[in-house]
Amino acid sequence: MSKPIYVLNGPNLNALGRREPGIYGGKTLAAIADECRAAASSLGFEIDFRQTNHEGELVDWIHEAGDKAAGVALNAGAYTHTSIAIHDAIRANAPLKVVEVHLSNIHARETFRHKSMIAPVATGMICGFGPLSYILALHALAAG
Repeated sequence: MSKPIYVLNGPNLNALGRREPGIYGGKTLAAIADECRAAASSLGFEIDFRQTNHEGELVDWIHEAGDKAAGVALNAGAYTHTSIAIHDAIRANAPLKVVEVHLSNIHARETFRHKSMIAPVATGMICGFGPLSYILALHALAAG
């Protein structure tokens, strides 16, 4: 794969490891990034792993990925449930493949987390497998 896969992370994911470990686990985002890099290497491609707490920056990165990436694994955090801007950015960059990623099973949590603004424009969704959700998304994107 000549282009990298972008792994984009939204708000509060920088607090992994200390933020509600009963829900999100004890691994830091840096540890998850290392696992993703190792998995990507074994699959024969590179990743560009990023995190921001700002919606507009995620939108900009999705537009960038439309030109520079083979696909996107996207954990938009709380923006999953609220961001029409992220939805529109994904739609604007079709046919870019985007896999929605969640550490927890959003459908087994609070009702407001059940609705995803990203799902209608994503290639697929992986949720509930902790950090393994990211690795599964990379496998899905590598498979084409």
